[in-house]
Amino acid sequence: MKLGIVGLPNVGKSTLFNAITSAGAESANYPFCTIEPNVGVVSVPDERLDVLEEMFNSKKKIPTAIEFFDIAGLVKGASKGEGLGNKFLSHIREVEAIVHVVRCFEDENITHVEGNIDPIRDIEIINLELILSDLEIINKRITKTQKLLKGDKSYQKELDILNKIKEVLEAGKSARVLDFNEEEQKFVKSLNLLSNKPVLYATNISEEYLNNEDENKYVQKVKEYAKQENSEVIAICGKIESEIAELDEEEKKEFLQELGLKESGLDKLIKASYKLLGLISFLTAGPKESRAWTIKKGTKAPQAAGKIHSDMEKGFIRAEVINFKDLNECGSMTAAKEKGLVRLEGKDYVMEDGDVVIFRFNV
Repeated sequence: MKLGIVGLPNVGKSTLFNAITSAGAESANYPFCTIEPNVGVVSVPDERLDVLEEMFNSKKKIPTAIEFFDIAGLVKGASKGEGLGNKFLSHIREVEAIVHVVRCFEDENITHVEGNIDPIRDIEIINLELILSDLEIINKRITKTQKLLKGDKSYQKELDILNKIKEVLEAGKSARVLDFNEEEQKFVKSLNLLSNKPVLYATNISEEYLNNEDENKYVQKVKEYAKQENSEVIAICGKIESEIAELDEEEKKEFLQELGLKESGLDKLIKASYKLLGLISFLTAGPKESRAWTIKKGTKAPQAAGKIHSDMEKGFIRAEVINFKDLNECGSMTAAKEKGLVRLEGKDYVMEDGDVVIFRFNV
């Protein structure tokens, strides 16, 4: 799972990225200190793995991971090559979803590239650059499709979709506000439009709003804006996340308790990202390892097996499945089998979050 962290210069992108990945990306109070996208891989916290590791006496546990790309800040005119424009836009094309960091805190010591705090203006500056870049792609594609249409009338459907997208983009809206059926969606996805990528707005707040983010007027504005395009919003305090990143697990728990928080901003970010991309995790466990695997919601058992190894998908016979909750209550796989809670599922079984699975296959 690849997520691109974007935002105007000096909104707290690199601070947040450092906190999330402890990768030490350069962070400074001036624009463009991030030129190549820093890449950080972060493990997805999953307490279920701790239980399985102990239950199966596993030698190791392997959580699933997310790749975060810290993409250089951008300014007005990026779609025309201003600032680091074209580089910025090409980096966004490589990610599955965008984490758009929006500054929702006042601090006279940290300059704002636009002069003052206005999250909606900041969001729209970036969105406009993505829209303009997409418009260029759509116009080229329309010209190409019109030529193809002369020799093959079946291209009319594609042309209709392209014109529909063009109309929305020209109105200054992102392509993701449009609804398409499954067949149309495949074609739209192949266009790899920037403004069609799912977005999670991460509002960077000050410590005083940690437990009452809804009282922050800027966060409220972002939530209202996100509702119009079905995007997710979370509140994060980059400063606090930086402090948490330097603590071990035990210290982290104590620190969060002192702040009155149930989870860190990173945990919130990961959960929201999973929801945004429609992802779930299934688990495998044994003496060698306990491991989490990420799949799309709605994935069937053979395709889930294919995540582990392509041979397992090809030679899939059946899956022995029990949900983690049931297994945990029973205390062992043997006890779960005695209670008849371990099910045999075939090729049409749709995987659920927290399924603990043994795949049977023949190569």
